[in-house]
Amino acid sequence: MSEDSHKTENANSIIKNHMIWSMGAGFIPVPIADFFAVSAIQLDMIRQLSKIYDIDFKETEGKAVITALTGSGLARLGARAVKFIPGVGSVLGGVTLAVLSGGATYALGEVFKKHFSTGGTFLDFDPSRLKAFYDEKFEKGKEMAKDLREKQEKVQKMHDEAEVVEKIVKKTTKSRVDQLKGLGDLLKDGIINEEEFEKMKKKLLDADIT
Repeated sequence: MSEDSHKTENANSIIKNHMIWSMGAGFIPVPIADFFAVSAIQLDMIRQLSKIYDIDFKETEGKAVITALTGSGLARLGARAVKFIPGVGSVLGGVTLAVLSGGATYALGEVFKKHFSTGGTFLDFDPSRLKAFYDEKFEKGKEMAKDLREKQEKVQKMHDEAEVVEKIVKKTTKSRVDQLKGLGDLLKDGIINEEEFEKMKKKLLDADIT
């Protein structure tokens, strides 16, 4: 692998990780705190990208670029207002902000990766010249963030369902034979499907019985 390819691979990994962290920060249920958390994550991403491309990191310039490309905190507070709607508002607002935060972080990372990889530094960074590229990557980042969120929710749902079934089996059966019989009943009653039955049966047969 060439040095440039190695740098690109490392940069992509940094961008993806910080994008995921930004999505998590977007759920902080405290006004304004989420913005500062995401900004800190984005600044750390820029710092790490600077290190990969041997660029002298400038925190002040980094903050200025983040503001120039993503917009000021006050400009984005309107999108967060939904978090204060009674009931489901806080959840819906959090999900929306998580996607926006992830998309913005991805776009910022792609902008700096492109600028640094072509020999640019903080001294010649021109936000207006790179704004169109940022907007393009922001749209892509939002879609990636939505996909990540959906995958996380599916995994969590499967995990929750598996825990529920496991608790039912443990509560109603004691011995290995009874557990297998319990699984058969769950399959018969349609609580679990054939694939889930086989996986849980294998788990029971492989487990040590105390």
